[in-house]
Amino acid sequence: MNFLQKNNIHLISDLGAISKSIIEADYSQVYVLMDENTNQHCLLLLQDALVDYEVYFFFLEVPSGEASKDLSTCALLWESLSEDNADRKTLLLNLGGGMITDLGAFVASLYKRGISFYNIPTSLLAMVDAAIGGKCGIDFGGFKNQIGVFQNAEQTFIYPYFLDTLPELEFWSGMAEMYKHALISDAEHWKALKVFDKAEVTAHLIEHSVALKAEIVANDPLENGERKKLNFGHTIGHAIESYFLQKERPMPHGYAVAFGMICEAHISAQQNLLNLVEYDEIEDYLKTKYEFPAIPEKDFSILLEFMQQDKKNVHGNINFTLLNSIGSALINQTATEDQIRASLIYLLNE
Repeated sequence: MNFLQKNNIHLISDLGAISKSIIEADYSQVYVLMDENTNQHCLLLLQDALVDYEVYFFFLEVPSGEASKDLSTCALLWESLSEDNADRKTLLLNLGGGMITDLGAFVASLYKRGISFYNIPTSLLAMVDAAIGGKCGIDFGGFKNQIGVFQNAEQTFIYPYFLDTLPELEFWSGMAEMYKHALISDAEHWKALKVFDKAEVTAHLIEHSVALKAEIVANDPLENGERKKLNFGHTIGHAIESYFLQKERPMPHGYAVAFGMICEAHISAQQNLLNLVEYDEIEDYLKTKYEFPAIPEKDFSILLEFMQQDKKNVHGNINFTLLNSIGSALINQTATEDQIRASLIYLLNE
């Protein structure tokens, strides 16, 4: 049994592998949470794979998009489970991207003080990041992931063939998290990702990225120390994501993180933590993959307000994870407002 399997994470080539776990646990009911996209493209694959195992599903569907990750959606799902008399031996299968795995895990964690859930991620971002590590939560008051808990899935099944259904935009959103894992912890992985062809995002590359995150999480499950490295790019990235959500122009999470990584690498360089050669390498590469949003400088104060609400902050200071080299990160770093503004100006005016 390898490291991932010990942590109940399985890369599979056959969806039928899920059935054994379900049958052995003898769940009273099995629900599938999905959005309209996974209903259309992924649900039939799952049903066909399990049709011979006499697993009967109930279905819960929510609209796709970040707007569904809120308390009102949770209330509707809890109401549906209650009306069906779903008991504590119920299993919830979260079949979808990062929004579904975040939302479903949160709903399962609180219903009747917690029911079991499996994550079956269907997007690259969910496979390598959102479905891994036990963080689950929802947005609240316009702020990203403002309410949540730590709760691990009973099992996580990664089926890379779901990527064949993925739109281009969502593919690159997931790649941003893979770049992040490499930049904070593995310079060789960064080199490998820089030269890959899209058609070569294989199970091996996915497995390596998942393992990087899973090992960090295993060492620090409740984010008291090392796990904070995974927040690189997210302080500014979440602010950008919240800004566009407020404007009703949602941005894919990974794109916001890519912009955040460039800005936070720029802050690292301003503070003489990261040398300029490596900063230029990061910036030049990411700019070949991601187009930048238009944010007027007068709105930087709005971004700063969102950053002030970041859950990582301590004593009123905006908390960052910064780089001291490619493959190495420093947690619990701060930056001045001038440094943050300078990074945004540099990003958006280049």
